[in-house]
Amino acid sequence: MNRVGLHILLQSMLHPSSDEAHSIYRLFNQFNIAAFCMLGLVIVLTVYICVKYRARKGEDRTPAQFKGSKKMEALMIGVPALLLLYFFYRTIATMKAVEPNIQANAQPDVIITGHQFWWEVYYPQTGVMTANEVHLPVGKRLTMEMRSADVIHSWWMPELGNKMDLIPGRNNFITLNINQPATYAGTCSEFCGAQHAWMRLYVVAEDSVAYAGWLAANAQPVSTTVSDSLTAKGERIFQTATCGGCHRIQGTAAQGNEGPDLTHLFLRKRMLSGMLPLNEANLYKWINKPQAVKPGSYMPNFIFSKDTVEALVHYMAQLK
Repeated sequence: MNRVGLHILLQSMLHPSSDEAHSIYRLFNQFNIAAFCMLGLVIVLTVYICVKYRARKGEDRTPAQFKGSKKMEALMIGVPALLLLYFFYRTIATMKAVEPNIQANAQPDVIITGHQFWWEVYYPQTGVMTANEVHLPVGKRLTMEMRSADVIHSWWMPELGNKMDLIPGRNNFITLNINQPATYAGTCSEFCGAQHAWMRLYVVAEDSVAYAGWLAANAQPVSTTVSDSLTAKGERIFQTATCGGCHRIQGTAAQGNEGPDLTHLFLRKRMLSGMLPLNEANLYKWINKPQAVKPGSYMPNFIFSKDTVEALVHYMAQLK
């Protein structure tokens, strides 16, 4: 099983992999310990009282009654009050630990923009733009800016810490320091429309060398060299059939921003926000009948011939 598949199965805040996630996990564990201790105390006292004060054969007296025990009242009020104060303090401390301290005019490392129903990923320092697959370095504190292009979305990557809403007209921020390289699965956790359930994303956390190599590769425009006639046909159709009005391919006339950036499409592992593995067969199905594959998405149903779809798929498979 590949790493992405593994994390889809184990996606959980119980596997913290960042400084922020560890802070939340420690608080979560302390809550659980306190809750289990109180549950155990209630169970023990219930059993003890049921056994000690049970009705015995031949007895008809009422058990001794106790009233006005100040020590017992102080204990029953004082211990819960101390627990509340402790967890109030720990919650505030954890919030401070995971909330970003953004300096004025500071440039974020990554800008995430939520769309119905996909994620735009932009690296302002290099100009790299991609979709649904976020590459981040391990061991570096990152500032991530969260935006929405339409409705409220919510970034939720359980293994990497706190979630954050993406709200139209408001830019929110999170900080992130990932501890271990892996591919982490996440999702939009705020209902945003028909395909909300398939608004998935992945974070590929890698060492600084691999991350720098990925950035350098994705900063390059696509090659203008046409390898064969089918590629040339597909490129021509892409530019003339309004595909370029919605999608951007760096180095070509296609500069649309309504749909995902396709510059290095076939360097990604999955398509349609994680819905399907990215390969030519699935891409053919998507271009041929998008509303049959992902109903409610904003990709229109084009009336393309089989040859036209094959040419488009062949051209897009060269986008690496």
